[in-house]
Amino acid sequence: MNTALIVIDVQESFRRQSRWDRISNPGIAADVARLVEHARAVGDPVLWVLHAEPGSGGAFDPESGAVRLLDGLEPAAGEPVLVKRVHNAFTTTDLEQQLERRGIRSVRLAGIRTEQCVETTARLASDLGYRVEVVLDATATHPLALHDGSGELSADEVIARTAAALAGRFATITTIAEVLGAAVPVEPAGAPGAA
Repeated sequence: MNTALIVIDVQESFRRQSRWDRISNPGIAADVARLVEHARAVGDPVLWVLHAEPGSGGAFDPESGAVRLLDGLEPAAGEPVLVKRVHNAFTTTDLEQQLERRGIRSVRLAGIRTEQCVETTARLASDLGYRVEVVLDATATHPLALHDGSGELSADEVIARTAAALAGRFATITTIAEVLGAAVPVEPAGAPGAA
């Protein structure tokens, strides 16, 4: 079964924000490029997703020129670039139709922000019946303020929380090394696709 690689929001908009210096994985473009190269080599489709907030005047406004992939990433001919306006990659795009046309029932996710657009997409994909993998070290995020203003979770804590919330419920958590080595990730009991 082919697995579609979905690259979510690895875009210049984030690099232009003042918080970029606190991003957990400033080398995410190179990490994603390795996954893209692998997907293309094994014949898996690659789909690109960007986030836009038209009229916002910020880094996610298409008028800013920042709603584009980070340097080092380039879609190949035939690889769709979808533009979303909400957290998940499905609701405001034709991602599901793109996957259906290709006969895809398994997706592999990478991107920015681990706990926001990547996690939300993973949850929705699982609910839609896809087998979902999240390549955790090919995601990135920032520290996250606690709801009561008493401090923050570090980016590493946010990523660990996301992995714990998704694993065995909505997705299998993988690594770049597992994907590139074609190692089969261990699925916890009760995970989507587990026997």
